[in-house]
Amino acid sequence: MQPSRETWSISIEKDYLKFSAAHFLIFPDGSAERLHGHNYKVFVDLHTALDAHGLVVNFKEIKPLIRQLCDDLDEHLLLPGAHPVLTIEPSGEHVEIRYRERRYLVPKDEVIVLPISNTSAENLAAWFGRELRERMAARWPTLAVQQLSVGVEETTGQRGTWTLQEAAKDR
Repeated sequence: MQPSRETWSISIEKDYLKFSAAHFLIFPDGSAERLHGHNYKVFVDLHTALDAHGLVVNFKEIKPLIRQLCDDLDEHLLLPGAHPVLTIEPSGEHVEIRYRERRYLVPKDEVIVLPISNTSAENLAAWFGRELRERMAARWPTLAVQQLSVGVEETTGQRGTWTLQEAAKDR
């Protein structure tokens, strides 16, 4: 019989951890959604050992990191920079986006090209989670994250979730 093991985590789900963005999905058969937007909500679960003060991470310190990422994406057109067919080219003060017969010309400052293959909720959660993990590592270099999960909800009850499990380290 395995000995019992205790773990700790925090979950963050606040009304203000959200962003509004436009996107379109590209499906395996080559069809694509029409350009549209969502009011995305972000959810974070973090598992670590407790620190000397009995905390996983101080809520007051991690919530601004999450909110900044939301603010970075807010009111932009999100594009998948790693899609094999979609092209995104600078054109003066704009970017020209082409997918098959579609062509969009959008001001540069309204577009964010993400290193993902599609702008699905799952891929947005992965991008968000990886960025959050980098910012956490910069802020708390010795933090021994056991697991980090990020959910991005595009409509109520419909979310993609990304989870990272790291090897345990001493804190």
